[in-house]
Amino acid sequence: MAKAKVVFLYTEIAGYFLACVEELSKSADVLIVRWPVNKEAPFNFSEQSSVKIIDRKEYTDDILTGLIHDFNPDILVCSGWLDKGYLKIAKSFHKKIPVVVSLDNHWTGSVKQRIACLLSPFYLKNRFTHAWVPGKPQEIYAKKLGFGSNILLNFYCADTPLFNQIFENTFHLKNEKFPHRFLYVARYVEHKGIFEMWQAFKEFSAETDSDWELWCLGTGDQWENRMQHPKISHIGFVQPNEMEKYIRQTSVYILPSKFEPWGVSLQEFAICGFPILVSDKVGSASKFLNDNGMQFEAGNIAEIKNAFKTMASKSDAELLAIGKRSHAVGMTLTPADWTKNLLSLLQKK
Repeated sequence: MAKAKVVFLYTEIAGYFLACVEELSKSADVLIVRWPVNKEAPFNFSEQSSVKIIDRKEYTDDILTGLIHDFNPDILVCSGWLDKGYLKIAKSFHKKIPVVVSLDNHWTGSVKQRIACLLSPFYLKNRFTHAWVPGKPQEIYAKKLGFGSNILLNFYCADTPLFNQIFENTFHLKNEKFPHRFLYVARYVEHKGIFEMWQAFKEFSAETDSDWELWCLGTGDQWENRMQHPKISHIGFVQPNEMEKYIRQTSVYILPSKFEPWGVSLQEFAICGFPILVSDKVGSASKFLNDNGMQFEAGNIAEIKNAFKTMASKSDAELLAIGKRSHAVGMTLTPADWTKNLLSLLQKK
């Protein structure tokens, strides 16, 4: 039986997406069209021989359309609906194969979203047959856009094999000496809640006799405005293949975002066995926070400080137990699940 063929019309690709595609490539031939790499998340990609990746900017819409028709896909997945060239390609395949739009926006009832729902029959439903969303918060929006039962869940999935290997390499060491270090891994941008996190940690450190530190990994437009504090370390951007040495030396993950449609890093660090501190604006908490950490109100310095205090007051044994629960929760979604989910569309045709 011939392999299925899948095309992804993508914006910015990330390591976790390529891990899923690598798993998919065992069952399908894959073509990815991508936008240039984001300077704030400058991942290095090793392109797999079974996956062809081409740069969007190198082709006109007409040439790109021709290339994709020559590839003759069985499924086409489009990342959102901002790229007009992508929309043109999607329309050319409509009702011939499953044409899937991915979206990660929560339903908020905003004017913009209500207009999108009104325009959906003329703008989305005449191009896309299915929607693929990360979780329940986005499923509500997809239903309002008119996709009904043609909605797939679990669009975002961590590189489970990579982070599970890191867990196996590092977690047993924390039985010997549990590192008292919180870890933040995300961009240095205002909406990630970094300034409130740093202020909360500063106050927590001043008010308690604690040896806990905060290590921050990432870069972004607020790098120059980072807080200087003796117990806060700013590491800079770290490639995924260099992450293990930092995971080995830290223990509790914090994601304080004031806006975060999903947040794959929550699953990644749950897999690594980290207790979780997360704001109420992070979508992935709905799936990966389950008796393995704490949630706080985004932007609320007092609540973030209390989360630091609560976690730091626990014994190392308690934190190890929470970390084990985190690992179990993180492993509930894998690239194999992601692949099975997508290819199920071929059975529904």
